[in-house]
Amino acid sequence: MYIRNANLHDLEKILAIYAEARAFMREHGNETQWQNNYPPEESLRENIRDGKLKLAITDDNIVGENIACVFYFAVEEEPTYAYIEGSWPDNEPYGVVHRVASAKKGGATFAIRWAMTQCRNLRIDTHDDNYPMQNLVKKLGFSYCGRIYVADGSPRRAYAIRN
Repeated sequence: MYIRNANLHDLEKILAIYAEARAFMREHGNETQWQNNYPPEESLRENIRDGKLKLAITDDNIVGENIACVFYFAVEEEPTYAYIEGSWPDNEPYGVVHRVASAKKGGATFAIRWAMTQCRNLRIDTHDDNYPMQNLVKKLGFSYCGRIYVADGSPRRAYAIRN
């Protein structure tokens, strides 16, 4: 597997992967995360233009590229992380990972491990009912830091790792 920036030619596949991820969440008891076709297509287009939407790719010699995971990665301050009920491990610059949607087994693990190599401090948040993501970040060594609130006011579990 390898990571590359998403491009507009990938958008149809990306939208399908997010639709599958939403269905997976509903089937596994996560009824309220990513409602109303979240993330919106215009946000994805903007993230693609900014070079922040990434793809974990498996390369099949016969079929070509297959998307294993879609995710947002940037080294930037996340406004919703300014207030936390708890505490971050430090105030150093950090990278953020958002909107992880895995299309193949191991895709999310590969994507987050890659992000860990790109930035010494990494932060991620997830919904209270998103147990697969909570388990993954714990398995990868992230520490639970507390509760943050996203733009619509809903709570998220916040995690960080320092490499």
